[in-house]
Amino acid sequence: MKKLLIIVSVFVLAIGSYFVASKLAIRHETLNLFDSTRNRAIDVDIAVRRDAEMKAMAGIPLPVAILSHGNTVKNTEYSFLANVLAARGYMVASIQHDLPTDTPLMTKAGSLYVGRLQVYERGMENILFAIAELKKIQPNADYAHLTLAGHSNGGDISMFFAQQHPELVRRVVTLDNLRVPFVTSGAAKILSFRSKDPVFKTDPGVLPDPEMAKQAGIDIVSTDFQHTDMSDRGPDNVKQRIQDTLDKFLGEDETSQLAPVDTSKLNTDPRAMGP
Repeated sequence: MKKLLIIVSVFVLAIGSYFVASKLAIRHETLNLFDSTRNRAIDVDIAVRRDAEMKAMAGIPLPVAILSHGNTVKNTEYSFLANVLAARGYMVASIQHDLPTDTPLMTKAGSLYVGRLQVYERGMENILFAIAELKKIQPNADYAHLTLAGHSNGGDISMFFAQQHPELVRRVVTLDNLRVPFVTSGAAKILSFRSKDPVFKTDPGVLPDPEMAKQAGIDIVSTDFQHTDMSDRGPDNVKQRIQDTLDKFLGEDETSQLAPVDTSKLNTDPRAMGP
């Protein structure tokens, strides 16, 4: 029994050492890009494992993940997500979508995406521009099978991009996106964390029903989290659960083992005013 405990302890230590080493080996770089066609500055924070970059130099393409931040949250405030993705071997690009000069987000009852269509279109253009620039810097990466991840408004941008460019998207991960309906074609695997928040509520028609979610390979994880906790600002236990579930999701190449919840029981409200 004692010998077994020693073996288990060594195994756990080895696994922990691997993740620590992976995190320490992650390189971070901020790209201050400028889209002259739209007269717009676009900052992109890059996170990538150094050994993954070396493999890319040797001809093994890097998988690519695009992170999109929530309203009033900076693109650099999702390191807990970027590190999981980078540790998995992804080149992670966290895009700053909002500028101080941008018009504040608005809600308009009865209009498409409560009046935020232009915001999602702008986010889509930001992603396409960032990809074009990244191709110049790291040409040996897989830009044709993107993993998109985003929180709140950034999750809506991710889902909107997947709607408009399904041929480029392999996975979508959202942290409580509230406005843009889920892609249900099954072209991309989707993981979504849902909050239990009395203020920020999902618009009707955004979430698929359980049967449709199952058919489309969509995993919806119901939580007790607050909407605003799903960034680096949130509690460690929230970030840890998201990290653990995301890591499992990234490791599943085919059919997911995460069971979709009954979305009809999740709180939705057409009058909600959220990010």
